[in-house]
Amino acid sequence: MLGEHRYSVRTTWTGDRGTGTSGYRDYDRSSTVEIAGKPTLLASSDKPFRGDPSRWNPEDLLLASLSECHLLSYLHACVTAGVVVVGYEDDASGLMVEDGRGGGAFQEVVLRPRVTVADASMTDAATAAHAQANEWCFIANSVKFPVRHEPTILVAGE
Repeated sequence: MLGEHRYSVRTTWTGDRGTGTSGYRDYDRSSTVEIAGKPTLLASSDKPFRGDPSRWNPEDLLLASLSECHLLSYLHACVTAGVVVVGYEDDASGLMVEDGRGGGAFQEVVLRPRVTVADASMTDAATAAHAQANEWCFIANSVKFPVRHEPTILVAGE
């Protein structure tokens, strides 16, 4: 079934120290990210950009979105291929490069999923399911940089 899906989020800047953005060092980069019915995320810019390292930043959220989207797409691909996944962890990383003009862009993201399958006979199909998951991942299909995969497939009990 094809369809459009709309998403809404409210981001509120909470970093006014009393003088607003009167100077680059005069305000905090803190914000809240809210979606009705979900826990509020405490957000900021990344530490190198004068942010609070204890809060989620946009770069963290982008990387988390890619990792989570691949996970969900991968589980679906495995079900359709008859692969029983009993464990999944991903140690994802991304490279963002500043452009020297105040901006920058991600150059790539590498997902490193460690997948545990129920039986050794599922190993090849489990590996192949990553390609299908990449084709299905809405987030990976929405970014202009490569999202690479370096999967490891393990067998439960081995």
